[in-house]
Amino acid sequence: MTQQEPIVVESMDGSQAARGESAFRLVYAEVFAEPPYSEGEEDVTATFRRFRSQTGKSAFRGAVARTHDGEPVGIAYGYPLSAKTRWWNQLTTSVPDDMRREDGRRTFGLMELAVRAPWRGRGIARRLHDAVLDGSEAERVLINVHPESKAALAAYRAWGYQKVGEAQPWADAAPHDVMLLDLR
Repeated sequence: MTQQEPIVVESMDGSQAARGESAFRLVYAEVFAEPPYSEGEEDVTATFRRFRSQTGKSAFRGAVARTHDGEPVGIAYGYPLSAKTRWWNQLTTSVPDDMRREDGRRTFGLMELAVRAPWRGRGIARRLHDAVLDGSEAERVLINVHPESKAALAAYRAWGYQKVGEAQPWADAAPHDVMLLDLR
C-alpha cells in the first residue's frame, strides 16, 4: 500500500452487501478486535447474524472502500429506523418524546463505520459515510459510539454530530455515546 494508492468506494443495496459479506466481515473483524472494542470471533459471528437480517431491509445501504486490486479497507452500513425501532429504548438518559419519534424515513441508523488501521487518516471514513447517505431522504443520522474511541468521536464531532445521550446497546456493553447529525 502506498499513500497515493487510489481508493474506490462502492455503494451497495442490501442484496449486493449480502453477496459481499466477506468484505464487510474482514474489515469489521480487524477493526473491532482493537481496543476499546476488543471483540472476538463470537462477537463477529453475532454481528453478522444481524447483518444478514439487516441486509434484507428494503432501504438498507452499504458501502465498501477498496484498493485498486480489490482489497477491502473500510465499510459502512445502515438503514432508516422503523416506527417500531428499539434503538431509543437503549438510552440510559432521557430525551424529549419528539426526538424519539420515528416513521421509517426520519432517521438513518448508521450501524457500522470502520476503516482498517493502515488506511486511516486519508478521508476514507468520510467518503464511506457520505456514500451510505447519498440520496437518503432522512432528516438525521443516529449512531452509537464507544466513548473511549477518541478518533471516532473526534471525526463525528468534526462532521457535525452532537451527543444527545448515552445508551447501553446490549446487556454487557459499556455505555455508548448516542450521537445525532441533522441533515436538514
